[in-house]
Amino acid sequence: MVDAQALVADLRAEQEDFAALLDGLDAADWARPTPAPGWTIADQVAHLAFFDQSALTALTDADGFAKIVEAAVADPEGYVDTAAAPLAALPPDTLLAEWRAASAALRSALAAAPAGTRVPWFGPPMSVPSKATARLMETWAHGQDVVDALGTTREPTERLRHIVHIALRARPYSYFARGLPMPEAAVRVELTSPDGGLWRMGPEEAREVVRGDAEQFCLVLTRRRHVADTSLTAHGPAAQEWLRVGQTYAGGPGEGREPGQFSGRTGSGRD
Repeated sequence: MVDAQALVADLRAEQEDFAALLDGLDAADWARPTPAPGWTIADQVAHLAFFDQSALTALTDADGFAKIVEAAVADPEGYVDTAAAPLAALPPDTLLAEWRAASAALRSALAAAPAGTRVPWFGPPMSVPSKATARLMETWAHGQDVVDALGTTREPTERLRHIVHIALRARPYSYFARGLPMPEAAVRVELTSPDGGLWRMGPEEAREVVRGDAEQFCLVLTRRRHVADTSLTAHGPAAQEWLRVGQTYAGGPGEGREPGQFSGRTGSGRD
């Protein structure tokens, strides 16, 4: 059984780490461009605030969430930008408070949800553990955009394990999003965790495997790094292709990152 409460605790830790980074920024920092074309740091935080609030609405107000989905369907190309624009226009202190409030309320709702709850979303409904994991992944990925915009670094944590799980589960969707056929070959991963351990995940019978650093793997699969700028190795054509097309998030693949765009351990992206 997946421990939903432990996942919510990890989500809180990820959000609190990001909030600590934002706390030290001045108004000029909030206006800095990030690697996501056209998005400032304020846009990144507004995106998280809007979709944390949307997830809360999905859990607590079915009619209200239906209206959100209706608006997204009416503007499939621009909704990600336009929906959060009013939040991005707020003063930085107000925006940060809005995101803190939305994320805290969402965590409380996730923790209180009865076992077996299915959370409606823009695609298929999600379990509470899946929703918590997805919000953790989004916080980490968009947090990386801010880290890159600031030219700083952050220490990887064992919470990356959740993002690796999402990447494995989302492998078929990565092909669907691009209109590509899903390879028949299964792929597993063998990744060095932040504490120096080894994570072996995926089908044990898989002959194709991705090996390397867990943080680099998460950067590539959230499309915050180009695989050419990592030391990841892929053994087998399906494994190699996955590192080129894989993504952890719903929606289109976006522009991704160009080889050589970044160096070191940090990452970037927009979804």
